[in-house]
Amino acid sequence: MDLSRRALLGTGAVATFATAVPRLSRAQAANTIRIGVMTDMSGMYRDNTGPTSVACARLAAQEFGNSRGFNVEVLEADHQNKPDVGANLARQWYDQGVDMILDVPTSSVGLAVNQVAREKNKAYVNVGSATADLTGAQCSPTTVHFAYDTWMLAKSNGGATVRAGGDTWFFITADYAFGHALERDTMNFVRASGGRVLGNVRTPFPGTTDFSSFLVQAQASRAKVIGLANAGADTQTCVKQAAEFGLTRRGIKLASLLLFINDVHGLGLQTAQGLTCTETFYWDMNDRTRAFTRRVIQRTPTNYPNMIHAGCYSGTLHFLKAVAEMGLPAAKASGVEIINRMKAMPTDDEAFGPGTIRVDGRRIIPSYLFEVKKPEESTKPWDYLKLAQTTPAAEAFRPLADGGCPLVRS
Repeated sequence: MDLSRRALLGTGAVATFATAVPRLSRAQAANTIRIGVMTDMSGMYRDNTGPTSVACARLAAQEFGNSRGFNVEVLEADHQNKPDVGANLARQWYDQGVDMILDVPTSSVGLAVNQVAREKNKAYVNVGSATADLTGAQCSPTTVHFAYDTWMLAKSNGGATVRAGGDTWFFITADYAFGHALERDTMNFVRASGGRVLGNVRTPFPGTTDFSSFLVQAQASRAKVIGLANAGADTQTCVKQAAEFGLTRRGIKLASLLLFINDVHGLGLQTAQGLTCTETFYWDMNDRTRAFTRRVIQRTPTNYPNMIHAGCYSGTLHFLKAVAEMGLPAAKASGVEIINRMKAMPTDDEAFGPGTIRVDGRRIIPSYLFEVKKPEESTKPWDYLKLAQTTPAAEAFRPLADGGCPLVRS
């Protein structure tokens, strides 16, 4: 069932939400797994998450099928990038029979939902929130982190930029949990690689539409690299305004620390060419990713999947496999136990190939550093990226012992 935007906008979002979820009979409820995709349906992360995340979750549910003895229902809601809205939606969803919450872009919202899932002993498959704290100090036995995180982004993109000569940095950072974590993790890699951080500035989130004064500060620092610790529309605006100011023509490198293929599409290759980005999924990587993408774009023809969208497919599929293996009553009874079963099972699907889930909830897969192609290098629709570097799965994410997760016993 789709929840209307009108029902979720404004201060009445929580009050109207309770009547929007369909009630099932006791027999239906006992035989139905409900997955709630909480995402950004109307804000700055809509193209990078939003409707395509919902479409990918529904594709996984359809392909899993109802032949395992239970039905699957996928709900959707817009959290408006607000932690209080996300936390209240999570409580109501769990109280009304939702068995797993999926996606949740915006790290401040993801951290809030993480706490609610722990309190309710319900499953949370995080895909959209990037903060590595979800498998660090804020790790939970009811949460897995499925596609990427700030530590992985920092190591791949930040480390490669320093090695290429970008040894002085200035950060433009979205002022909330995601931006803080990405800035922190990238600063650590810059310094560990022998680089220096010359300054940083925090930009209000959401609501910043003019980054010119921040770019001027960055230029004045004489840093070789401007690290963009933001995402979505913020990143696109920074890149466009930096181009207008001619910063890259003056030899300043833009390090777009979280850039999705959908951002490249929005910017256009003429503006985005030469930027680097790190993903764990690219639609044109191999025959399996291309086959998966063909099925997705039948549902979202104007938006190709990125690693968040693919993670919603992969996370849904792996969750349903775990439900089938442990049995419906046990899976519905305990979020801790269904997450434990997911951790015990290897992951494998067309989007990512094989992987594993660690005790801290971190799903382990390779990461890939890409460079955005020049316009003349692109030969087909959405042919935007070329592979620059692969980080093996064993090295792509923070070592288990370094995260401070209470679930890890030394």
